[in-house]
Amino acid sequence: MPNLPKISSAEEMHEAVLKLGFLPFFKNTLPGFSIEEMCAPGLWFGSSDGPWEWKGPVIRMGDCIYGKFLAGKACYISKDMIPDFLNYRRDGYDFDSRYDSGLAGRCDLNVYDTVSRYGSLMSKKLKSLCGYTKAGGEKGFDGIITRLQMQGYICISDFEYMVDKHGVRYGWGVARYSTPEEAFGYDFTSSAYSSEPAKSFEKIIDHIMTILPQAPRTAVEKLFRYG
Repeated sequence: MPNLPKISSAEEMHEAVLKLGFLPFFKNTLPGFSIEEMCAPGLWFGSSDGPWEWKGPVIRMGDCIYGKFLAGKACYISKDMIPDFLNYRRDGYDFDSRYDSGLAGRCDLNVYDTVSRYGSLMSKKLKSLCGYTKAGGEKGFDGIITRLQMQGYICISDFEYMVDKHGVRYGWGVARYSTPEEAFGYDFTSSAYSSEPAKSFEKIIDHIMTILPQAPRTAVEKLFRYG
């Protein structure tokens, strides 16, 4: 088992993200490499806040992004790893050029443009603005929003909760969607564009191999590869 951090607070979760560069939320094909495995089981559904509630505060610390980035599942990425991740996943295309090249569909464009125009949107509002209503509306929102995250164009900027009349938070946190550019600016998010996407991919894999030296490189590549 690799020497990975133990997490018992939002602050420790944030420290783990910055230390590791990439930190999946759930178990995956690389044993031990997840918040789920780094947290004691009792923290998940105890009487006090745990990993579910820490997700938003860690994002709001301002030096990482969060989204469904690895095999369609949630992962944090620290700020220093963001440019290479975006360079690899976007494969040299800003979203408009991806669409103009016929590599993205109208529905993807609609969702991406709507998020970009508003800066950030709660998932319910985003669905409504894009026509994903229950009665006779567009279909396939979950697939589109996951694809846009996997490609590096959309991220989750916070999780927000319902509050009762007494000001008590309840229910599950609801995702607020944004873009990496909204958080860090275009100059930063495009700062690795001068490198070939394949070189950014190799840089990411080499980084993970320093954290998980016993992991098969092929398994690491499979988890991080897209397309």
